[in-house]
Amino acid sequence: MSKDSQMRAAINQKLIEMGERDRLKELLRAKLVECGWKDQLKAHCKDVIREKGLEHITVEDLVAEITPKGRALVPDSVKKELLQRIKTFLAQHSTL
Repeated sequence: MSKDSQMRAAINQKLIEMGERDRLKELLRAKLVECGWKDQLKAHCKDVIREKGLEHITVEDLVAEITPKGRALVPDSVKKELLQRIKTFLAQHSTL
């Protein structure tokens, strides 16, 4: 396991232990709904299903199709806010 992977695992473990990961997930969920991301992705799903046909697409295919667009549609402001929250959390709990 690389040093980077070890650090990511340690940070993730700390976030989970302190309950911060769940709080961040809830914040992300709320921000994505607030900015219209959820509605945009839902519309994209419907377009993909219409284009390919309900009988000809699996859930796995749909996820593979929409994931890149879903990631691209997350506003930079949301990404920056989450990153800042993680940095603040790590600064306050810097025993890593």
